[in-house]
Amino acid sequence: MLFKSQLNPVFLQRARLLLIALLCVGLLACAGKDEIQTEVGNITEAYELAQLSVDRKNYRKGIQIFEAIQARYPFSDLSRQIQLELLYAYYKSGEFEQSIETADTFIRENPTHARVDYALYIKALSYYEGDAGFLERWFRRDITKRPPKDVDLAYASLRRLVERYPTSEYSADAELRMLAIKERMAAYENHVADYYLRRGAYVAAANRAKVALEEYNGATSNPESLKILAEAYDKMGMTDLAADARRVLEINFPNES
Repeated sequence: MLFKSQLNPVFLQRARLLLIALLCVGLLACAGKDEIQTEVGNITEAYELAQLSVDRKNYRKGIQIFEAIQARYPFSDLSRQIQLELLYAYYKSGEFEQSIETADTFIRENPTHARVDYALYIKALSYYEGDAGFLERWFRRDITKRPPKDVDLAYASLRRLVERYPTSEYSADAELRMLAIKERMAAYENHVADYYLRRGAYVAAANRAKVALEEYNGATSNPESLKILAEAYDKMGMTDLAADARRVLEINFPNES
């Protein structure tokens, strides 16, 4: 059995400091919760304060107040609007999964609501911006070389928005973003096709180049897809198909051939 006198004094001091730190964190958390609960005593004032916090880019405080309002007044007249406010605040604060989950809940519970288009729009943005990692955005790395993790889900949300709500104020921007996603996906397919080509996997290279051409027709990287396709066919001895690919390249992209 180890008695107190046998314990290392340095260890005891560190343990005390750790305990004090944990107690301080707990007290601060409780104080923060009490402050938020006090602020939501009046739902109108709390809502306005949360909006003001978001407007001032203090998204964390805005989220805390909106969540507290939801918890205290789950059936208020403002409940739907608070959901919309929350999904935006989550998105702006980089909490993309929370934003997507909130958007899905809102759409599921209010399928005929006038702001479903907005929920779809923010959901798509959350998928798209969540696809690029923090370090990649920070160092401005080329994300077209990464597997498009959630870009296809962003595209699906944007497409649903454009098709279901063509007159929405968000439709024009959604269409532009769909074009950007098409460019992203086509460029990624080319990166993969080139990778296979350089390693002698010519069938795989040709297949990925064809996906880029067929699925993302009109992308600015289509000429590169045709060049990869032609070279892959050459390597496989399919000279006629290689000539066809180069002919299409020359006709449609004369400056690229």
